[in-house]
Amino acid sequence: MTLPIKMRSWLFAPGDSEKKMAKAADSAADIALFDLEDAVATENKAIARQMVHDFLAARPEGRERLWVRVNPLDGPYTLDDLAAIMPARPGGIMLPKVYGRQDVELLDHYLTAFEAANGIARGSTPLIVLVTETAEAMFHTGDYKGAPRVVALTWGAEDLADSIGASSNRNADGSYGFTYELARSMCLLGAATAGVTAIETIQGDFRDLDGLKARAEKVRRDGYRGMLAIHPVQVDVINAAFTPTEEEIAEAQAIVDIFAANPGVGAIGYKGGMLDRPYLSRAEQLLRQVGAL
Repeated sequence: MTLPIKMRSWLFAPGDSEKKMAKAADSAADIALFDLEDAVATENKAIARQMVHDFLAARPEGRERLWVRVNPLDGPYTLDDLAAIMPARPGGIMLPKVYGRQDVELLDHYLTAFEAANGIARGSTPLIVLVTETAEAMFHTGDYKGAPRVVALTWGAEDLADSIGASSNRNADGSYGFTYELARSMCLLGAATAGVTAIETIQGDFRDLDGLKARAEKVRRDGYRGMLAIHPVQVDVINAAFTPTEEEIAEAQAIVDIFAANPGVGAIGYKGGMLDRPYLSRAEQLLRQVGAL
């Protein structure tokens, strides 16, 4: 499934706060994510479902960028979430705390039924999947190729730490520990295997915009194409970090042009060095990314 929208910034807002949902929807975030899971206390989940439904129903324009994080399938709330929100046609669904591809396939069955019941084109509700929040899921990050509806994979460090009984997911210097860096890498590799977009996890300290910029630019170089956000002030930094610069675009175009002018050549001298086919592939990917933006 190819989406006609950008996927650089994904801004969470609690589903039981109309004010925060409105702020997220009106922000520059590519996608606003209304949360029915961690951001909503158990006693507020029923009212949050209704609030998210009403908010979506009141905003028919641009609804393709208004997504909902439902509760995980191993709990009692997912079907109630879907029953409440699907009549309002959310732009997409985030599925947390998966154990593997089987969770995506089960959710696909649920969504197909709710789409049919509400006059929604079957298969048209896309998914982003949190693929590292349980220990078991870490062994299945490469299993999502061809999984129904999936357009993006992302990862999480907090629930993974809880899943394995860790007291912290950070090193003494504040960086992620090995297991969590592994989760980041496995998510990226899984997304590449599946041919979908890799989305970086949140930065909890929303005031550290310099740190956010450095991290976002680093993971973009690694292959990530977007990032989750928890506060509106993070959105512009994330959007800028995941948007190729004019210099990068010009460089990519020059590489594509020089290979086009020399068909059949495997390696070409360029600016005092040599370029081979992987350089061409990366340049073409960047230009396709610009086209998507």
